[in-house]
Amino acid sequence: MTFGRGDESRWIRLRDDGTAATLTVKEIAHDGIDGTTETEVVVSDFEVTNELLARIGFRAKSYQENRRASFELDGAQLEIDWWPLIPPYLEIEGQSREHVVRVGEALGVSEDELTGENTVKVYARYGIDLTKISELRFPE
Repeated sequence: MTFGRGDESRWIRLRDDGTAATLTVKEIAHDGIDGTTETEVVVSDFEVTNELLARIGFRAKSYQENRRASFELDGAQLEIDWWPLIPPYLEIEGQSREHVVRVGEALGVSEDELTGENTVKVYARYGIDLTKISELRFPE
């Protein structure tokens, strides 16, 4: 679930990946490789955290499902993400911009092919306005 207060460059994400629940504040300064920062904490209970957020005035603005395969390469975290309605894509999270570029190049991805675009902008590449979809789920 994502929660926001009007500032599209900063939001809270509450996630349950099946093994752990996390609460994250995501902030986007720009679409470059190093343009997004995350501050994250593991929470013990998804539902209780969701209720806590509601009690302090945050309302869920969307529910989104995705699937993820995670790998590590040269100290970087690689995530292949599958989302409904669009093709899968690769995320590379490294210690610095240079680290991400180096790992991308090791995978055959040039620096000019890398971006720090958020999921809303990735969906826009396919003509889909994700901000208009309050529930994004895989077909059953």
